Amino acid sequence: MNIKPLADRVLIKPSAAEEKTVSGIIIPDSAKEKPLKGEVIAVGNGTKDEEMILKTGNCVLYGKYAGTEIELDGEKYLIMRQSDILAII
Repeated sequence: MNIKPLADRVLIKPSAAEEKTVSGIIIPDSAKEKPLKGEVIAVGNGTKDEEMILKTGNCVLYGKYAGTEIELDGEKYLIMRQSDILAII
């Protein structure tokens, strides 16, 4: 991949949304919840005020409206600041 986040930003690949409920009902794309966890694909170098804690490969939780959605090579990703990450799983 030819993308390198700048400063304190990270590139995240969101986990797939749930396809079915417990009862077996299929959920259409328009009604699916936005996934709130994903895998860190790339990290920036940090800033002089904030060092990068996240590493490539970390599984993280983030806020529902955090980040900016982008599409690369047919895959959807999110770019967000490290401070928007809620937890490492």
